Amino acid sequence: MTQPESVARAFVERPTPITAATVRQQPSPMPYHRYSQFETVDLPDRRWPSQVITQAPRWLSTDLRDGNQALIDPMSPARKRKMFDLLVAMGYKEIEVGFPSSGQTDFDFVRSLVEEGAIPEDVTISVLTQAREELIERTMESLVGAPRATVHLYNATAPMFRRVVFRASREEVKQIAVDGTRLVMEYAEKILGDETVFGYEYSPEIFIDTELDYALEVCEGVMDVWQPGEGREIILNLPTTVERSTPNIYADRIEWMSRNLSRREYICLSSHPHNDRGTGVASAELAIMAGADRVEGCLFGQGERTGNLDLVNVGLNLFSQGVDPQIDFSDIDEIRRTAEYCNQMPVPERHPYAGDLVYTSFSGSHQDAIKKGFDALEADAAAAGHSVHQHPWGVPYLPIDPKDVGRSYEAVIRVNSQSGKGGVAYVLKNDHKLDLPRRMQIEFSKIIQAKTDAEGGEVTPAQIWAVFQDEYLPVPDAPWGRISLRSAQKLSTDDGRDALTAEAVVDGVETTLTGSGNGPVSAFVDALAGIGVDVRVLDYAEHAQSEGGDAQAAAYVECAVDGRVLWGVGMDANTVRASLKAIVSAVNRAHHR
Repeated sequence: MTQPESVARAFVERPTPITAATVRQQPSPMPYHRYSQFETVDLPDRRWPSQVITQAPRWLSTDLRDGNQALIDPMSPARKRKMFDLLVAMGYKEIEVGFPSSGQTDFDFVRSLVEEGAIPEDVTISVLTQAREELIERTMESLVGAPRATVHLYNATAPMFRRVVFRASREEVKQIAVDGTRLVMEYAEKILGDETVFGYEYSPEIFIDTELDYALEVCEGVMDVWQPGEGREIILNLPTTVERSTPNIYADRIEWMSRNLSRREYICLSSHPHNDRGTGVASAELAIMAGADRVEGCLFGQGERTGNLDLVNVGLNLFSQGVDPQIDFSDIDEIRRTAEYCNQMPVPERHPYAGDLVYTSFSGSHQDAIKKGFDALEADAAAAGHSVHQHPWGVPYLPIDPKDVGRSYEAVIRVNSQSGKGGVAYVLKNDHKLDLPRRMQIEFSKIIQAKTDAEGGEVTPAQIWAVFQDEYLPVPDAPWGRISLRSAQKLSTDDGRDALTAEAVVDGVETTLTGSGNGPVSAFVDALAGIGVDVRVLDYAEHAQSEGGDAQAAAYVECAVDGRVLWGVGMDANTVRASLKAIVSAVNRAHHR
């Protein structure tokens, strides 16, 4: 038996392999028996799992109502107006602006939007009301003169609310919704003029916990009053008011309702997920696949408890799949700054698409893959004959191009003790147009690693550049190193070899170096041998740092100096001088180190 075979057999025959039987979780002390599994939906022919989202849904922003109600410090009128203007600028066409019957502040804000002409003709504002006559009347009064407006009426329909909160029967709770709808129609007719295009939305609140047959019954009763038809839409909103089921069950419930509602072609089926289980985005996406026409939520998931659906997340998820979200997220940082100002709450650093660190990698292997991805993208775009920003996106660890949402590449890679050569090399290439050879990347990354290990924390791009300059690019009067190159002149000899004369300062003394070889690099190595410097060139690379006749050249030379292998770097408008400077850099590093 060969040695590899014996090692393999010994490994396989180890007495305690890791399997499901040997990894045993222990029971927790938590009272999980107090909770029950969520009821599933009998929908054996469900269709949503095979659906693909190919176009954006209708969007409703509820930042100014649902989001504002959840704030520690509710928005002032000025902050509300700034949020409204942001939503309009981003392209939202349906915006829930308040609960005007809840207090004077919300009422006055709705009136200010109308009276100041702040509502574009193609934007529909929405206002929320409970199903009480005096509240409906007050709500309608807030909308007088609005170009387009929707009244959103809701009442809770779930069994716990019927039993504990209302102490009412199914029929009585249904009647609240039916009577409320009738009152909305009566007061719209009485108060609103012909200048207002008027719409209606109804929510069986706590839909996620409401029996499906009963939710359907209530919605049908509401529609019997509203009478949706050609040119007369009704919006039926089916919320996960408190998210308690897995997203697939919510999708089943949406599909069941979509398939069983009458007059479906005249219904805008709206999804309003919350995020209590952390799956609000998934619930919204599966709801769209299951037949929802509209999605309701807030920028960055603002809202009570764990928040509402994050409209930014869903919109940019679509964008990342090549679907136009029909909302402008191209300046994500300005959107975030405005939302943070209006809400007086920060967007977390790890928030999808918008957080400070979401396009940033510290891990060395990730950084290396990202750098290679950018290099490949540039090469593929050049081969296709167009710019990088016209080329299909594809870079490891970056689901979208940060520049598409207004970010630069500066923060894509940040260096700390977990970083490797790829991250350091990326910073130098992105910020200083230096494309280090692979072995030099390894050498320099070890220098940076030693710095992070010694000092801890992150190393900024400015610090990386400072270390690089000190290590490879000393100024002519640098305090370390044996040689400072002043000038060099190359001549061709009769035998075809190159003769080189260089003026330099060696160990503080002005010195003329002369040598010959089969090229200027070889001639310079010969000249250095004349002053006792043993140097051999092992590898060489160069590139231009920019385009045009005045472009700087960067040269990288791997040298064996007195038996030590080190890299040197030189930069100059002349490629020969750049290569000679690179050799001097390696020689000086050997002396200094």
